[in-house]
Amino acid sequence: MDPTRAPDFKPASADEEPQPPPDPTSTIPKSKPIVPYVLADYNSSIDAPFNLVSLKKNLAYQRKTRRVLVVRFVILKDPNVAFTVSNNHRRSNHIPWSQSDFQPLSENMSNTEDDDEDGDEDKAYFDEVDRNLDLGSKSTFDDIDEQMGGISIGVRKNQIADLEEVPHGIVRQARNIENYEFPTHRLAKRLQDHNKLPLVIVACGSFSPITYLHLRMFEMALDAICEQTRFEVIGGYYSPVSDTYQKRGLAASHHRVRMCELACERTSSWLMVDAWESLQPTYTRTAKVLDHFNHEINVKRGGVRNVTGDKMGVKIMLLAGGDLIESMGEPNVWADADLHHILGNYGCLILERTGSDVRSFLLSHDIMYEHRRNVLVIKQLIYNDISSTKVRLFIRRNMSVQYLLPNSVIRYIQEHGLYVNQTEPVKQVMGTKD
Repeated sequence: MDPTRAPDFKPASADEEPQPPPDPTSTIPKSKPIVPYVLADYNSSIDAPFNLVSLKKNLAYQRKTRRVLVVRFVILKDPNVAFTVSNNHRRSNHIPWSQSDFQPLSENMSNTEDDDEDGDEDKAYFDEVDRNLDLGSKSTFDDIDEQMGGISIGVRKNQIADLEEVPHGIVRQARNIENYEFPTHRLAKRLQDHNKLPLVIVACGSFSPITYLHLRMFEMALDAICEQTRFEVIGGYYSPVSDTYQKRGLAASHHRVRMCELACERTSSWLMVDAWESLQPTYTRTAKVLDHFNHEINVKRGGVRNVTGDKMGVKIMLLAGGDLIESMGEPNVWADADLHHILGNYGCLILERTGSDVRSFLLSHDIMYEHRRNVLVIKQLIYNDISSTKVRLFIRRNMSVQYLLPNSVIRYIQEHGLYVNQTEPVKQVMGTKD
């Protein structure tokens, strides 16, 4: 959120320590950057040969990750379970060190028949696993899931919610800080892929009201993370700002939290709403909001379990639009200590918006360039410029907002008469992208 809208805002100086100070970095898990390093970052040779045959078999192995996960779980539950594993199926995608490990010359390469034989070997291998572990039916997988706690393992891209008007997994946030409880009803308790690291996405904003763009930005972030990183998303959170945030058109915090809850519970199967920031008596800096999520997930709950059952720390990342990130370049708005804390210890997912050149901004901003490995820019393949400000304008003008917001949010706005008798400066209506 824009710090200049805080009621007690004063221009930040380069050497000033924010108050209250950010949490100590010792409480934040030391996770890898969101953007994987390349060979040039390690100052290693980029000409090192690799074994293509082993790489092909490794890809085939990864396609059977679900079955291997179940195998690992059964062995964990019963160490006496044994089955025959051929030495030909040992994973070997290392860089070769001896001449015998090198890829054969082109005339000695295997043909299509050899590929088919490899496929037959793979099938025979996993058939052997099924016979020994009796894992051939869907019901067996369901039994395994039930033994693992009956929870959803991670966020799957093919997960969909029930129909929009059929809420499920309802957990409502409190309207006062005394009754507040951190929501975890859709936070995965266990990783699905043993090769990936856990990640939670947090979006801070006014959400007055929440729109389909606010929902879509999480799905676009999920796609980018799945395709470009080694992280696995285990949950996503909206964190609406408190009433002390000085912005015209801001509905009461309990209304904004409730609209976010309606949007999540009726359109998503993995998004949640955390009301902690909205319940604070004063404006809360974004750095402190991320500290709150780290405290709830990593300090109080010890992180998340991996596929072997061991606890590991969860990476927390801020999801933001390109316009918010550009405000970080305005002088005396964001404290340098906060920017280092947000970008260095947590990281940022930046959604490009029409008219913003995020990549050029990253190159020109010293602090963001320093932490560029912890920043992932998400490009909109289908541009969506729905604006909460324009939605409020449509409501004041008695125009339709159908298909801009979830139906449940539209009904809530109508029932409580929100945004009807408000006025906003023309400059804010024409210029903002909130």
